[in-house]
Amino acid sequence: MTDFKDDKNLAVLIEMALEEDIKGGDVTSQAVFDGTEMSDAYIICKEDGVYCGSEMITVIYDKLDPAVKVESLITDGTEVNKGDVVASISGPTASILTGERTVLNFIQRMSGIATKTRRIVELVKGTDIKILDTRKTLPGFRLLDKYAVKAGGGTNHRIGLYDMVMIKDNHIKAAGSISKAVEKVRLKWNGKFKIEVETTDLNEVQEAVDSRADIIMLDNMDRETMWKAVEIISGKAKIEISGNMDADKISQMKDLKIDYISIGGLTHSIEAFDLSMKFR
Repeated sequence: MTDFKDDKNLAVLIEMALEEDIKGGDVTSQAVFDGTEMSDAYIICKEDGVYCGSEMITVIYDKLDPAVKVESLITDGTEVNKGDVVASISGPTASILTGERTVLNFIQRMSGIATKTRRIVELVKGTDIKILDTRKTLPGFRLLDKYAVKAGGGTNHRIGLYDMVMIKDNHIKAAGSISKAVEKVRLKWNGKFKIEVETTDLNEVQEAVDSRADIIMLDNMDRETMWKAVEIISGKAKIEISGNMDADKISQMKDLKIDYISIGGLTHSIEAFDLSMKFR
């Protein structure tokens, strides 16, 4: 996660997180401690899963108080068990306590995403299918959310609207057809970006093939329709399937000749991974 140390957007996000929690000061710690006390603490897993966010602990405490020292004991993407210690922290007692919740908020979310992703990736083990994330991320957290997906073994789809063309249903409706939308993209960008087209029925699939789309998404189709769509595409484009994909659906679809399964739930519906900070 070394790229994030100098990321300006992340720095702003951390500042906002600290500001909303601390504002004029941590009135509890300011009352109980005079600033001279020093302590050692550690962060421990309270469940099994995949850990992610090791560098965030250092980055947050560097912003709050550089006198706090952090030693990461577990690398991102590592499977952990209940009772594993992921980091040791030492420094001014008040500062450690002041940053505790902000640190845990970040790494619990990231570890939750990594854990969920790993469980989904395991469902397609033994196939060539890649599990993709989407843009359904917490605003401001996109790079962190997508980093956590990678830590869990998933693959990042486009980061935003700027790095890949995806022609969705509303583009198609407003443009008049898939072929018209694709033609306009080619005229504008002349091959600079890969083109993905979202399809909802077999007629749209055929039109996307005829338009020479690079990737064709089969959105919310049943298994029988997907099977026919795969036959129509027949290797002329990469195939992504999407639409409320869960473990049951993935198990039913993984024998299809597809390349990707995209899942918004990797990042938009996350249960925080249970981590806790303890003082020694």
